[in-house]
Formats: sequence, C-alpha cells, structure tokens
Amino acid sequence: MTDKLPYSELLKWKRWNTPTMYNGWEAITKHDRRTHFNREETQDFMPQMGPMVGYAVTVQIEPSNPEHPKSNPNAASEYRRYIASIPGPKIVVVQDLDKPETYGSFWGEVNSNIHRALGCVGTITDGAIRDVDEMTNAGFKALARRLCVGHAFVHPVRWGCEVEVFGCKVNPGQLIHADKHGFLVIPDEDAPKLLEASVFMDTNECNTLIEAARSSFGLSADEVLKRLDEAAKAFGQAAEEKLKTKGEW
Repeated sequence: MTDKLPYSELLKWKRWNTPTMYNGWEAITKHDRRTHFNREETQDFMPQMGPMVGYAVTVQIEPSNPEHPKSNPNAASEYRRYIASIPGPKIVVVQDLDKPETYGSFWGEVNSNIHRALGCVGTITDGAIRDVDEMTNAGFKALARRLCVGHAFVHPVRWGCEVEVFGCKVNPGQLIHADKHGFLVIPDEDAPKLLEASVFMDTNECNTLIEAARSSFGLSADEVLKRLDEAAKAFGQAAEEKLKTKGEW
C-alpha cells in the first residue's frame, strides 16, 4: 500500500476475528469473494494470542537444498536488511519450496526473536515451525502447516517477491488479518472502509438473526421460522441501506 493505515486503526482490527473481517470485506469489495484467503487448511499454533494484523513481507526457502547457503552466504544478512527497511507491523509470509515435503523450519526461538526486534508480529508459512513455546514467549504468532524438529539447510532464497501459501498468492506490502481460522489478504482499495463495514455487519447480525434465534425459546417451529424469515429480511434491508449489498443473508 502507498498509504498505510495508522497503527491505532490496526489495533482496532485486532479486536475482531478473521471471519468477522471477511464478512465486512465481502460486503464492500468488488473482488471475487472466493479469493484473497487461504484455500488450504492452516494451523494456528498460538491461538491464545488472538488475531494478528500486519503488512506482508515475503521470503522463499528450500531447506532440502544445501547449495543455497553456498551460492549466497550473505543472504540471511541481506534478507534482514530488507525486513528492517519496511515499516511495521509486519507479517512474514514464508513459502517453503519443498512442500509437500518437510525438511526443516525457518522458524524457532532465535529467528522469531530476531524478527520481533525488526517489527514483525508473526508469520504465515506453508512449511514448518519449531520451538513453539519459545516463539510464544517472544510474542511471535505463527500459522503454519506443521511442526518439525530441525532446520536442515534453511536459508533465504528470494525475498520481497510474490509468494503463494495455502493456495493464496501474497505480494509484499499487502495487509493481512489472520487468526485460528486462517488469513485474509485485503486489497489496497478495501482497507480504509473495512473496519467500519465489519463492525456494522457484526452489529447487524446481532440486531436481526442472532437476536431472533436466541429469543425463540418456547415458540412453535412455525413461529421460529417466521421470526427467522423476518430477521433475514431485516438483515438484508439494513445491509442494503448501509453498504448497498444484502450480505450473506
């Protein structure tokens, strides 16, 4: 993004889970609602840390290949300079070129602390992580494919490039919201309006369908169905008036 949102705005984003942000996003975006999020399963190894929000910095690794450390022995330092040159908060998106095989982890206690010092809040990797307790202690959240023991020949291969993880393409600088459900990559033009839309859609649900469902105790099935039909209509009308869309319901 050329114009980054203020950190205070992103802190408000962290108060909502990723499905809620998706509901707001699909209500305002002109993009296909089947895109911009992971289509493969992710695992959140620190769900207790809640959502993370940040701008993507990207890197590709290939831990199975011992030639990478030989061909560019300075790659780690050069990569860290790339990370340091970009303002935070940042999420490191790591594409493991060995997938579906797993030979080693880019992440562990040392690398998570290094990246935390460089303004990164967490990672999304289609490879592995290790030292989960130590990464958590560093305050570094991780969505990954699995755990592993070693690091093999892990080395930055390319960075600052487009990557693809969990069936979703990510470019440097894109804003990401992620939690235990997965992650959403927000198009630049949608970011300024996303929080307001997400909060509205959540409130709209509470005022209509959720209220109708929760207050149905003691009613007959026909009465419940009638209330739900009316609530769905009210939900759509409110979304249409506010956002020019009927939303999910």
